[in-house]
Amino acid sequence: MNDFRLMSLVTALLYGALCVYMGGWYIGRWTGNFSLLLFLLSVVTGLYWLAERFKFRPERLAAAQNFDAQDAERRAELARQGVDFVDGTATHEARDALLRQPWWLDWTAGLFPVIVVVFMVRSFVVEPFKIPSGSMIPTLEVGDLILVNKFRYGVRLPVINRKIVSNHDPVRGDVVVFRYPVNPALDYIKRVVGLPGDVVSYRDAVLTVNGTPVPTTALGETFDDESQRYMARFTEDFGTNVHRIQRYPQVLPFNPDATQNFQRFRDRCTFDLKGFVCTVPAGHYFVMGDNRDNSEDSRYWGFVPDENLVGKAFFVWMNFRDPGRIGGFQ
Repeated sequence: MNDFRLMSLVTALLYGALCVYMGGWYIGRWTGNFSLLLFLLSVVTGLYWLAERFKFRPERLAAAQNFDAQDAERRAELARQGVDFVDGTATHEARDALLRQPWWLDWTAGLFPVIVVVFMVRSFVVEPFKIPSGSMIPTLEVGDLILVNKFRYGVRLPVINRKIVSNHDPVRGDVVVFRYPVNPALDYIKRVVGLPGDVVSYRDAVLTVNGTPVPTTALGETFDDESQRYMARFTEDFGTNVHRIQRYPQVLPFNPDATQNFQRFRDRCTFDLKGFVCTVPAGHYFVMGDNRDNSEDSRYWGFVPDENLVGKAFFVWMNFRDPGRIGGFQ
């Protein structure tokens, strides 16, 4: 019984710590790490599951068997005394109480199978994300709930994100989720426009890769609710990937002083009022938002290392404001 009281107290403290962590995350006191949280929950509930499987459940079964033996002896003694009927309701209730799983096992070991399945699927198959900003308009809208293929660019260990099995490399035009190089606790989503070794130029709102302008076709203007301005939309063709982008109708001057990566990557990039030219280093990618004049991307904070890649975004599974957006995208 002392073990049960101790485990009840320990479990209550663990749930209290979980509530504090989730509450602080929700109100913005600190940045949460859901992958780490799922990993820790899998480990802790797994330990409870093992304890239940090999210690607590056998102990409850043994206690029930002992209770049955004692009950059989009692009934035999009553029969010898000529008592033919005994109400067994209390006996059944007492036996059920011996077999009943305590709350601290029900809410730990009982949840382990669900938690570990969610952890494995989220870590190695697909992971859901929510689009928080308009940097990928018109491809992705604020509030889109998307799925990300976690094995497209290789199998990575959860939490530390270390690649253990290689698969495909990103190609130009892929929409990728990655850990923000400036703060890896944050996940960003952008489009790959430059591969390792590529020379990427964006001058006078024209994207050029390795000396060749990326073909675009004008689609006309549309009113953008987020910026409250009219935006010019185009299709952009990387050959294997045709998608839509938008920017201001007029060409805006590029401000090199606004680039956070100017000092870090001055040996790789040159900046002026017309734009920039960058050579992408090995093992890195150049990414941009489809909302070209409203996106902080590689133009401002630099290249994305391969080890920061999380996966390839491929499907909108829900937008509660506009369910018609459900479906795949380029």
